[in-house]
Amino acid sequence: MTAGSGIIHQEMLRGDDAGRMHGFQLWANLPRSLKMTPPHYQEIGARDIPEVKEDDGTEVRVICGDAFGASGPVDGIAGDPHYLDIFVPPGRRRTLGVETTRHAFAYVFAGSGRFCNALEPLAVPTEGVGWAGTTFATEADSRSLVLFDRGDEVTVQAGEQGIRFLLVSGKPLEEPVAWYGPIVMNTQAELRQAFAELEDGTFIKKETG
Repeated sequence: MTAGSGIIHQEMLRGDDAGRMHGFQLWANLPRSLKMTPPHYQEIGARDIPEVKEDDGTEVRVICGDAFGASGPVDGIAGDPHYLDIFVPPGRRRTLGVETTRHAFAYVFAGSGRFCNALEPLAVPTEGVGWAGTTFATEADSRSLVLFDRGDEVTVQAGEQGIRFLLVSGKPLEEPVAWYGPIVMNTQAELRQAFAELEDGTFIKKETG
């Protein structure tokens, strides 16, 4: 979904027979030139996401961007993000390329493993993740976030249960950010105007069915 000039949405999600589910919401900031672009929504089914299986057992689902010889079905996103769902089998070590012009992070949601960046490694401690020099970080388990410094590749060493994680990268906008609640603008004045429009009912510029 691209919020653009203004959109209000309602999520009606269904889990399994017991009502359980897990999912991820990733919001990408729009550059100043696209803040007022018309709202847009695209729905992608699981069957539309290409899956790549490597000889070493690594499995990759390409959600957005081009990787592993496949193209993700989600397109038209500012910042040209790459959004990959990756599983590395138990005990395997895998190196993944990341363009030096991008910022990248990994979010682990199953299993565990250790990450190391190829150039000037850096990690942000989140739920027990640390870093030491250029060696592999302490183990990152489920619900850990690892933020990488700029480099051309990321290496991961899978733990005993393997590791499944999102690898997300995008090109930085390098613009000021004014943010409050669900609205992100470039200045506080723009932010105040957006909330004023939300209050007086002029926030939605276009009705869609």
